Amino acid sequence: MPEATFGVIGGGMMGEALIARLLNQKIFVPEAVIVSDPQTARREVLHHTYGVQTTDSNQAVMDGAKTVLLAIKPQVLTEVAKNLKTPARETPPLLLSILAGTTLTRLQEAFPGWAVVRAMPNTPATVGVGVTALAVGESVSEGQRSQARQIFTSVGTVVEVPESQMDAVTALSGSGPGYLALVVEALADGGVAVGLPRAVALELAIATVRGTGELLHQGDLHPAVLKDRVTSPGGTTIAGIAALEAGGLRSALMAAVRAAYSRSKELGQS
Repeated sequence: MPEATFGVIGGGMMGEALIARLLNQKIFVPEAVIVSDPQTARREVLHHTYGVQTTDSNQAVMDGAKTVLLAIKPQVLTEVAKNLKTPARETPPLLLSILAGTTLTRLQEAFPGWAVVRAMPNTPATVGVGVTALAVGESVSEGQRSQARQIFTSVGTVVEVPESQMDAVTALSGSGPGYLALVVEALADGGVAVGLPRAVALELAIATVRGTGELLHQGDLHPAVLKDRVTSPGGTTIAGIAALEAGGLRSALMAAVRAAYSRSKELGQS
């Protein structure tokens, strides 16, 4: 088996998204990537689709790759890590973890001798427009920090935060796609309520949310500035905003982030 430089333990949705983007952007070549997954069918899909090496051995990934993405469920971390041996190398290999609620301390205990970066990508990363927050362990070198940023930049925007803020990141950007999907569905329902066909209403709602996000991003606008620009005196938008305020939209979204934050902290302690 050829030597790999990038390994993935867990060939699920997020692992595949990163593999696809990294290969597409030529950050790695297929021969330099090795993926372990317990499901034969999944390994075959990844091998035939991307040309990467696949295996059912997590240890083969640990031994063969200088950088490893840990993309398993947090509940199986102990089981996966207990029989793995850290390869003897002059420079500590780099472990990138996307396990929600799993602290750097716990990861370093599970993978002694590794330089660990904790990452929280969100689901839009699967289409290349995600955002990933990184919390970097003490033993990570500047070169490894740069590599971690390069890897996750392949699927969108990257920010670095102290680990103490990772639960807040989870509550906002990690869970945020769920909140926005609910908003899109509600907008489409509103369109249907005033006479639009369901398919047209949904298309308009999705395009409006997508375009508004891009406008805020490209224009570097504060949301309040954009809101004021589209709100004319006595017009339709201010009538709609008044209804949203009466319904407590802002308070509800803030409460959602707080609830998700509390739950993330609970999961991290379990």
